[in-house]
Amino acid sequence: MRVKICGITNYDDAMYASECGADALGFVFFHKSPRYISFEDCAKIIEKLPPFITKVGLFVEHTLEDINKFAPLAKIDIAQIHFDVNKEFLDNINFKTLPVIRAKNSSDIDRFSGYKLVDAYCEAYGGSGKRLNLEWFKNKDNSKTIIAGGITPSNLEQLKGFGFYGVDVSSGVEAFKGKKDFNKVKEFIKNAKHL
Repeated sequence: MRVKICGITNYDDAMYASECGADALGFVFFHKSPRYISFEDCAKIIEKLPPFITKVGLFVEHTLEDINKFAPLAKIDIAQIHFDVNKEFLDNINFKTLPVIRAKNSSDIDRFSGYKLVDAYCEAYGGSGKRLNLEWFKNKDNSKTIIAGGITPSNLEQLKGFGFYGVDVSSGVEAFKGKKDFNKVKEFIKNAKHL
């Protein structure tokens, strides 16, 4: 299973997650988040990272123009669109995108047909530790779904058998908001890779 460590705010956390085998790192460009990072600081971290790590920028309530302008400046590979948009909005982003579904019920998870990230709905736009109902994913093709929301090193085992493309974690591997706990990061990646 592919692993994204989200809410990266500093180089040490980014490098450690990379060394532990993370496939992707997430950077939050939402001012109201305790895990916020500026486009400039994100670019400085990314410039020092090893190759073959996917860099994902999380956009919340940004305009189409801002996403197209700032995604290249931040040196990210993928723009994660973490607010409610339609397909037309995504199609007009001049960048590879990953839409996020903030699911309130089982029908929400079918909104996009391609690769998507499904998170539990919360007012704070992620990082709340709120869990998704795994029953919603039974008997579905989850091969293009990245699951997030309340996942920790100790409960990863519950995802076994669903066939998810990947898993996204932020608060589940933190020492405190905005700073990763290295032991949790290492354990999480190790456990996810063995699912």
